[in-house]
Amino acid sequence: MISGRSVWASLLACALGFAQTIASAQASERDGQHDFDFHFGTWKTHISRLRQLPSGAAKWVTLDGTVVVRKIWGGRANLEEVEADGAGGRFEDLALFLYNPAAHQWSMSFAGSDDGALGFPSTTGEFKAGRGEFYDQEMRHGKSVLVRIIWSNITPTSHHFEQAFSSDGGRKWETNFTASLTRLKQNVEPATGDRVTSQGAAADPDGEHAFDFGLGIWTEHTSRLLHPLTGSKTWLQMDGVSVDKPIWNGRANLVELESDGPKGHLELLSLRLYNPQSRQWNLYFATSRVGIVSGPMTGEFKHGRGEFFSQDTVNGEAILARFTVMRISANCERSEQAFSADGGKTWEVNWINNYARIQ
Repeated sequence: MISGRSVWASLLACALGFAQTIASAQASERDGQHDFDFHFGTWKTHISRLRQLPSGAAKWVTLDGTVVVRKIWGGRANLEEVEADGAGGRFEDLALFLYNPAAHQWSMSFAGSDDGALGFPSTTGEFKAGRGEFYDQEMRHGKSVLVRIIWSNITPTSHHFEQAFSSDGGRKWETNFTASLTRLKQNVEPATGDRVTSQGAAADPDGEHAFDFGLGIWTEHTSRLLHPLTGSKTWLQMDGVSVDKPIWNGRANLVELESDGPKGHLELLSLRLYNPQSRQWNLYFATSRVGIVSGPMTGEFKHGRGEFFSQDTVNGEAILARFTVMRISANCERSEQAFSADGGKTWEVNWINNYARIQ
Protein backbone atom coordinates (compact mmCIF):
# COMPACT_ATOMS: atom_id res chain seq x y z
CA MET A 1 0.00 0.00 0.00
CA ILE A 2 1.31 3.45 -0.93
CA SER A 3 0.96 6.14 1.69
CA GLY A 4 -0.47 9.58 0.91
CA ARG A 5 2.85 11.09 1.94
CA SER A 6 4.68 8.97 -0.68
CA VAL A 7 2.22 10.01 -3.40
CA TRP A 8 2.68 13.69 -2.59
CA ALA A 9 6.45 13.26 -2.47
CA SER A 10 6.39 11.66 -5.91
CA LEU A 11 4.15 14.40 -7.31
CA LEU A 12 6.39 17.07 -5.79
CA ALA A 13 9.50 15.45 -7.28
CA CYS A 14 7.83 15.32 -10.73
CA ALA A 15 6.74 18.96 -10.46
CA LEU A 16 10.22 20.07 -9.43
CA GLY A 17 11.76 18.06 -12.26
CA PHE A 18 9.34 19.60 -14.78
CA ALA A 19 10.05 23.11 -13.46
CA GLN A 20 13.80 22.51 -13.73
CA THR A 21 13.36 21.29 -17.32
CA ILE A 22 11.37 24.42 -18.24
CA ALA A 23 13.89 26.69 -16.51
CA SER A 24 16.76 24.94 -18.28
CA ALA A 25 15.03 25.33 -21.66
CA GLN A 26 14.33 29.01 -21.01
CA ALA A 27 17.91 29.61 -19.91
CA SER A 28 19.26 27.97 -23.07
CA GLU A 29 16.77 29.72 -25.38
CA ARG A 30 18.67 32.02 -27.66
CA ASP A 31 18.03 35.78 -27.66
CA GLY A 32 17.90 36.76 -31.33
CA GLN A 33 16.96 40.43 -31.09
CA HIS A 34 20.09 41.50 -33.00
CA ASP A 35 20.01 38.81 -35.68
CA PHE A 36 19.17 41.33 -38.40
CA ASP A 37 21.86 43.87 -37.47
CA PHE A 38 23.78 42.77 -40.58
CA HIS A 39 20.89 44.11 -42.68
CA PHE A 40 21.10 47.81 -41.74
CA GLY A 41 22.38 50.21 -44.39
CA THR A 42 22.13 50.73 -48.15
CA TRP A 43 22.63 47.87 -50.61
CA LYS A 44 22.85 47.21 -54.31
CA THR A 45 20.57 44.32 -55.25
CA HIS A 46 20.24 41.94 -58.18
CA ILE A 47 16.80 40.27 -58.22
CA SER A 48 15.56 37.25 -60.16
CA ARG A 49 11.79 36.60 -60.23
CA LEU A 50 9.89 33.65 -61.64
CA ARG A 51 6.98 34.98 -63.72
CA GLN A 52 3.98 33.01 -64.95
CA LEU A 53 3.28 33.71 -68.64
CA PRO A 54 -0.27 33.75 -70.10
CA SER A 55 0.55 30.43 -71.77
CA GLY A 56 1.11 28.87 -68.36
CA ALA A 57 4.86 28.59 -68.82
CA ALA A 58 7.31 30.11 -66.31
CA LYS A 59 10.06 32.59 -67.14
CA TRP A 60 12.80 34.14 -65.02
CA VAL A 61 13.18 37.93 -65.25
CA THR A 62 15.87 40.08 -63.62
CA LEU A 63 15.89 43.50 -61.99
CA ASP A 64 18.60 45.69 -60.47
CA GLY A 65 18.14 48.35 -57.85
CA THR A 66 18.71 49.60 -54.32
CA VAL A 67 17.69 48.39 -50.86
CA VAL A 68 17.60 50.79 -47.90
CA VAL A 69 17.16 49.32 -44.40
CA ARG A 70 16.42 51.60 -41.43
CA LYS A 71 16.88 50.58 -37.79
CA ILE A 72 13.89 50.76 -35.41
CA TRP A 73 13.91 50.31 -31.61
CA GLY A 74 17.68 49.94 -31.51
CA GLY A 75 17.60 47.01 -33.93
CA ARG A 76 14.66 45.02 -32.51
CA ALA A 77 12.78 46.02 -35.66
CA ASN A 78 13.68 47.42 -39.06
CA LEU A 79 12.08 48.69 -42.24
CA GLU A 80 13.37 47.66 -45.65
CA GLU A 81 12.61 49.69 -48.82
CA VAL A 82 13.33 48.16 -52.24
CA GLU A 83 13.34 49.94 -55.59
CA ALA A 84 14.41 48.03 -58.70
CA ASP A 85 13.90 48.07 -62.48
CA GLY A 86 14.50 45.63 -65.29
CA ALA A 87 12.87 43.26 -67.74
CA GLY A 88 10.38 42.40 -65.01
CA GLY A 89 9.19 46.01 -64.83
CA ARG A 90 9.25 48.35 -61.86
CA PHE A 91 9.51 46.80 -58.38
CA GLU A 92 8.71 49.04 -55.39
CA ASP A 93 8.36 47.09 -52.19
CA LEU A 94 8.88 47.31 -48.45
CA ALA A 95 9.18 44.86 -45.57
CA LEU A 96 8.58 45.37 -41.85
CA PHE A 97 10.74 43.18 -39.59
CA LEU A 98 9.66 42.75 -35.95
CA TYR A 99 11.30 40.81 -33.10
CA ASN A 100 8.93 39.00 -30.73
CA PRO A 101 10.75 38.89 -27.35
CA ALA A 102 8.40 36.23 -25.93
CA ALA A 103 8.83 33.77 -28.82
CA HIS A 104 12.46 34.75 -29.55
CA GLN A 105 11.49 34.86 -33.23
CA TRP A 106 11.28 37.39 -36.05
CA SER A 107 8.37 38.14 -38.36
CA MET A 108 8.51 39.70 -41.82
CA SER A 109 5.54 41.43 -43.46
CA PHE A 110 5.78 42.58 -47.09
CA ALA A 111 3.89 45.24 -49.06
CA GLY A 112 4.03 46.67 -52.57
CA SER A 113 3.20 50.23 -53.62
CA ASP A 114 0.62 48.90 -56.10
CA ASP A 115 -1.87 47.96 -53.35
CA GLY A 116 -0.41 49.42 -50.11
CA ALA A 117 -1.28 46.37 -47.99
CA LEU A 118 0.90 44.18 -45.80
CA GLY A 119 0.59 40.51 -46.61
CA PHE A 120 -0.88 38.29 -43.88
CA PRO A 121 0.05 36.09 -42.20
CA SER A 122 3.55 37.34 -41.50
CA THR A 123 6.45 35.05 -42.38
CA THR A 124 7.91 33.89 -39.05
CA GLY A 125 11.10 32.14 -38.01
CA GLU A 126 14.59 32.44 -36.55
CA PHE A 127 18.31 32.16 -37.19
CA LYS A 128 20.46 29.12 -36.46
CA ALA A 129 24.19 29.00 -37.15
CA GLY A 130 24.04 32.18 -39.23
CA ARG A 131 21.18 31.01 -41.46
CA GLY A 132 17.61 32.30 -41.15
CA GLU A 133 14.55 30.24 -42.10
CA PHE A 134 11.05 31.71 -42.05
CA TYR A 135 7.68 30.17 -42.96
CA ASP A 136 4.01 30.95 -43.51
CA GLN A 137 0.98 29.57 -45.37
CA GLU A 138 -0.71 31.56 -48.14
CA MET A 139 -3.24 31.24 -50.94
CA ARG A 140 -1.76 31.34 -54.44
CA HIS A 141 -4.00 31.04 -57.51
CA GLY A 142 -6.76 29.63 -55.31
CA LYS A 143 -4.52 26.99 -53.74
CA SER A 144 -2.93 26.84 -50.29
CA VAL A 145 0.88 26.73 -50.36
CA LEU A 146 3.67 26.86 -47.81
CA VAL A 147 6.08 29.77 -48.13
CA ARG A 148 9.72 29.56 -47.09
CA ILE A 149 12.23 32.42 -46.93
CA ILE A 150 15.93 31.82 -46.37
CA TRP A 151 18.66 34.36 -45.49
CA SER A 152 22.13 32.91 -46.11
CA ASN A 153 25.76 33.60 -47.10
CA ILE A 154 25.82 36.53 -44.66
CA THR A 155 29.02 38.61 -44.56
CA PRO A 156 29.62 42.26 -43.55
CA THR A 157 29.35 43.29 -47.22
CA SER A 158 26.90 40.84 -48.80
CA HIS A 159 24.09 38.35 -48.23
CA HIS A 160 21.52 36.29 -50.11
CA PHE A 161 17.70 36.14 -49.95
CA GLU A 162 15.54 33.34 -51.38
CA GLN A 163 11.80 32.66 -51.42
CA ALA A 164 10.24 29.30 -52.34
CA PHE A 165 6.75 27.72 -52.42
CA SER A 166 5.65 24.17 -51.62
CA SER A 167 2.26 22.67 -52.54
CA ASP A 168 2.95 19.25 -50.99
CA GLY A 169 3.56 20.07 -47.33
CA GLY A 170 7.25 20.92 -47.68
CA ARG A 171 8.47 17.77 -49.40
CA LYS A 172 9.43 19.73 -52.53
CA TRP A 173 10.16 23.44 -52.85
CA GLU A 174 10.11 25.66 -55.96
CA THR A 175 12.26 28.79 -55.70
CA ASN A 176 10.53 31.81 -57.26
CA PHE A 177 12.44 34.86 -56.01
CA THR A 178 16.12 35.44 -55.22
CA ALA A 179 18.08 38.56 -54.37
CA SER A 180 21.83 39.02 -54.02
CA LEU A 181 22.80 42.11 -52.02
CA THR A 182 26.12 43.99 -51.94
CA ARG A 183 26.71 46.79 -49.44
CA LEU A 184 26.94 50.40 -50.61
CA LYS A 185 26.72 52.27 -47.27
CA GLN A 186 26.91 51.13 -43.66
CA ASN A 187 24.43 53.56 -42.14
CA VAL A 188 21.24 55.27 -43.25
CA GLU A 189 20.55 58.88 -42.31
CA PRO A 190 17.09 59.26 -40.72
CA ALA A 191 14.52 60.93 -42.95
CA THR A 192 12.17 63.50 -41.42
CA GLY A 193 10.19 64.75 -44.38
CA ASP A 194 12.64 66.60 -46.62
CA ARG A 195 12.31 64.08 -49.48
CA VAL A 196 8.60 64.67 -50.15
CA THR A 197 7.58 67.03 -52.94
CA SER A 198 5.27 69.81 -51.79
CA GLN A 199 3.60 69.95 -55.24
CA GLY A 200 2.14 66.48 -54.69
CA ALA A 201 0.67 67.40 -51.33
CA ALA A 202 -0.96 70.53 -52.72
CA ALA A 203 -2.45 68.67 -55.70
CA ASP A 204 -3.84 65.73 -53.72
CA PRO A 205 -4.37 66.78 -50.07
CA ASP A 206 -6.86 63.98 -49.28
CA GLY A 207 -5.24 61.21 -51.33
CA GLU A 208 -1.73 59.79 -51.50
CA HIS A 209 -0.24 62.88 -49.80
CA ALA A 210 -2.86 63.16 -47.06
CA PHE A 211 -0.34 62.38 -44.29
CA ASP A 212 2.33 64.82 -45.50
CA PHE A 213 1.31 67.39 -42.86
CA GLY A 214 2.50 64.99 -40.16
CA LEU A 215 6.04 64.42 -41.45
CA GLY A 216 8.73 65.59 -39.05
CA ILE A 217 9.43 65.46 -35.32
CA TRP A 218 6.79 66.17 -32.66
CA THR A 219 6.35 66.20 -28.92
CA GLU A 220 3.36 64.10 -27.91
CA HIS A 221 1.09 64.11 -24.87
CA THR A 222 -1.04 60.99 -24.55
CA SER A 223 -4.16 60.44 -22.43
CA ARG A 224 -5.12 56.77 -22.22
CA LEU A 225 -8.25 55.26 -20.66
CA LEU A 226 -6.99 52.42 -18.47
CA HIS A 227 -9.91 49.97 -18.92
CA PRO A 228 -11.99 50.69 -22.06
CA LEU A 229 -15.65 49.62 -22.25
CA THR A 230 -15.87 48.87 -18.53
CA GLY A 231 -17.21 52.18 -17.26
CA SER A 232 -13.73 53.12 -16.05
CA LYS A 233 -12.95 56.81 -15.60
CA THR A 234 -9.25 56.29 -14.85
CA TRP A 235 -6.95 57.95 -17.38
CA LEU A 236 -3.18 57.61 -17.60
CA GLN A 237 -0.94 60.39 -18.92
CA MET A 238 2.21 59.87 -20.99
CA ASP A 239 4.69 62.20 -22.68
CA GLY A 240 7.17 61.49 -25.43
CA VAL A 241 8.50 62.21 -28.91
CA SER A 242 7.08 61.07 -32.24
CA VAL A 243 9.13 60.92 -35.47
CA ASP A 244 7.24 60.65 -38.78
CA LYS A 245 9.34 59.57 -41.79
CA PRO A 246 8.27 59.39 -45.46
CA ILE A 247 8.29 56.28 -47.66
CA TRP A 248 7.66 56.16 -51.42
CA ASN A 249 7.72 59.99 -51.55
CA GLY A 250 4.81 60.31 -49.14
CA ARG A 251 2.61 57.45 -50.41
CA ALA A 252 3.53 55.71 -47.18
CA ASN A 253 5.08 56.77 -43.90
CA LEU A 254 6.48 55.33 -40.70
CA VAL A 255 5.75 56.85 -37.28
CA GLU A 256 7.98 55.94 -34.34
CA LEU A 257 6.83 56.96 -30.86
CA GLU A 258 8.68 56.72 -27.56
CA SER A 259 6.91 57.93 -24.43
CA ASP A 260 6.88 57.42 -20.67
CA GLY A 261 4.21 57.32 -18.01
CA PRO A 262 3.01 55.47 -14.90
CA LYS A 263 3.02 52.14 -16.75
CA GLY A 264 6.63 52.57 -17.89
CA HIS A 265 8.30 53.10 -21.26
CA LEU A 266 6.35 52.68 -24.51
CA GLU A 267 7.92 52.04 -27.93
CA LEU A 268 5.27 52.05 -30.65
CA LEU A 269 5.30 52.26 -34.44
CA SER A 270 2.62 52.92 -37.01
CA LEU A 271 3.15 52.00 -40.66
CA ARG A 272 0.73 53.79 -43.01
CA LEU A 273 0.35 52.62 -46.61
CA TYR A 274 -1.68 54.20 -49.43
CA ASN A 275 -3.70 51.95 -51.75
CA PRO A 276 -3.91 53.71 -55.15
CA GLN A 277 -6.67 51.35 -56.30
CA SER A 278 -9.15 52.14 -53.52
CA ARG A 279 -7.67 55.59 -52.74
CA GLN A 280 -7.67 54.56 -49.07
CA TRP A 281 -4.99 54.16 -46.41
CA ASN A 282 -4.11 51.06 -44.39
CA LEU A 283 -2.74 51.68 -40.89
CA TYR A 284 -0.71 49.05 -39.01
CA PHE A 285 0.53 49.21 -35.40
CA ALA A 286 3.12 47.36 -33.31
CA THR A 287 4.93 47.75 -29.98
CA SER A 288 8.40 46.52 -29.04
CA ARG A 289 7.00 44.73 -25.99
CA VAL A 290 4.93 42.38 -28.17
CA GLY A 291 6.66 42.52 -31.55
CA ILE A 292 3.57 41.53 -33.57
CA VAL A 293 1.99 43.77 -36.20
CA SER A 294 -1.76 44.41 -35.91
CA GLY A 295 -4.22 45.82 -38.39
CA PRO A 296 -5.05 47.04 -40.79
CA MET A 297 -7.26 49.94 -39.86
CA THR A 298 -8.58 51.14 -43.21
CA GLY A 299 -10.09 54.47 -44.22
CA GLU A 300 -9.55 57.79 -45.96
CA PHE A 301 -9.28 61.53 -45.58
CA LYS A 302 -12.04 64.04 -46.25
CA HIS A 303 -11.36 67.76 -45.90
CA GLY A 304 -8.14 67.13 -44.00
CA ARG A 305 -9.65 64.70 -41.48
CA GLY A 306 -8.90 60.98 -41.62
CA GLU A 307 -11.07 58.20 -40.21
CA PHE A 308 -9.93 54.57 -40.13
CA PHE A 309 -11.82 51.50 -38.92
CA SER A 310 -11.24 47.86 -38.01
CA GLN A 311 -12.76 45.07 -35.96
CA ASP A 312 -11.03 44.12 -32.71
CA THR A 313 -11.59 42.14 -29.52
CA VAL A 314 -11.85 43.65 -26.03
CA ASN A 315 -12.57 41.56 -22.93
CA GLY A 316 -13.29 38.60 -25.21
CA GLU A 317 -15.98 40.44 -27.21
CA ALA A 318 -15.83 41.63 -30.82
CA ILE A 319 -15.97 45.41 -31.07
CA LEU A 320 -15.39 48.09 -33.69
CA ALA A 321 -12.31 50.33 -33.45
CA ARG A 322 -11.95 53.80 -34.96
CA PHE A 323 -8.80 55.88 -35.34
CA THR A 324 -9.15 59.58 -36.22
CA VAL A 325 -6.39 61.94 -37.38
CA MET A 326 -6.87 65.68 -37.70
CA ARG A 327 -4.67 68.64 -38.46
CA ILE A 328 -5.33 71.53 -36.12
CA SER A 329 -2.66 73.90 -37.47
CA ALA A 330 0.74 73.80 -39.17
CA ASN A 331 2.37 73.00 -35.83
CA CYS A 332 -0.36 71.07 -34.02
CA GLU A 333 -2.23 67.83 -34.73
CA ARG A 334 -4.38 65.38 -32.84
CA SER A 335 -5.37 61.71 -33.08
CA GLU A 336 -7.92 59.66 -31.17
CA GLN A 337 -8.80 56.00 -30.78
CA ALA A 338 -12.34 54.96 -29.90
CA PHE A 339 -14.22 51.66 -29.43
CA SER A 340 -17.85 50.77 -30.09
CA ALA A 341 -19.62 47.73 -28.64
CA ASP A 342 -22.95 48.43 -30.36
CA GLY A 343 -22.06 48.41 -34.05
CA GLY A 344 -21.01 52.03 -34.26
CA LYS A 345 -24.09 53.62 -32.69
CA THR A 346 -22.00 55.01 -29.82
CA TRP A 347 -18.25 55.40 -29.42
CA GLU A 348 -16.06 55.60 -26.31
CA VAL A 349 -12.77 57.48 -26.84
CA ASN A 350 -9.95 55.69 -25.01
CA TRP A 351 -6.70 57.11 -26.41
CA ILE A 352 -6.00 60.81 -27.19
CA ASN A 353 -2.72 62.06 -28.67
CA ASN A 354 -1.89 65.76 -28.92
CA TYR A 355 1.18 66.73 -30.95
CA ALA A 356 3.27 69.92 -31.13
CA ARG A 357 5.89 70.24 -33.87
CA ILE A 358 9.58 70.38 -33.02
CA GLN A 359 10.81 70.32 -36.64
